Amino acid sequence: MDVLNLVLRRGAQFVSVVFHPLLVLMYMLLLLLCANPYLFGINNLAESGEILLTVFMTTFVLPAFAVMMMKWLGMIASLEMRDKQERIGPYIVTGVFYLWTFKSLYANDAMPLAFTAAVLGATIALFVAFFINIFKKISAHAVGMGGLVGLTCTTILMFSYGTFAVTLQGDLGTQIDVEIVLMAVILLSGLVGSSRLLLKAHVPDELYAGFLLGFLTQLVALKILL
Repeated sequence: MDVLNLVLRRGAQFVSVVFHPLLVLMYMLLLLLCANPYLFGINNLAESGEILLTVFMTTFVLPAFAVMMMKWLGMIASLEMRDKQERIGPYIVTGVFYLWTFKSLYANDAMPLAFTAAVLGATIALFVAFFINIFKKISAHAVGMGGLVGLTCTTILMFSYGTFAVTLQGDLGTQIDVEIVLMAVILLSGLVGSSRLLLKAHVPDELYAGFLLGFLTQLVALKILL
């Protein structure tokens, strides 16, 4: 039984890292690139290196480095930030980078509305989560996954052609039905939530609130920019 518990905990830790909140915008970008690369003025994923690198740097590398600096300076006790008070600084720093990213995308006429709205939704969700966190802990992982589900829904309704295409250079591409994609994203959200419960990082109410926040802010952001 101890071995099973250890395996489950290691698996939950792996899932928590792979679907870390700071990586969700990258997954959103990949989702849109697969759904409709023509939105970005490209033909396939092989041509998306520049935008992927830019978003990865501004929404993951720089915020993650800033949080690591807080840890080294003793401003937070651990990178897990189990205490809600420890999350205040990282929320603010990450929010600044997200705002910067949104402002840059919004000023770029070549950037599609779909992704600009996704970044705005994530930014709104982050600042609302920051406010909620002052009074009650909320799951940032659930916020991220709720946003990913919300973006999947809006992409299916407004920005896709009924199938998701995974196309690399010189490849004819693989067509995936949008309903399968949505089911997969929902299942992944459940897996992430279960992992956070297994690690005792959150209680169910914190997960439900986070997921709802992430989902709704994607819809709100799209409404604002339309």
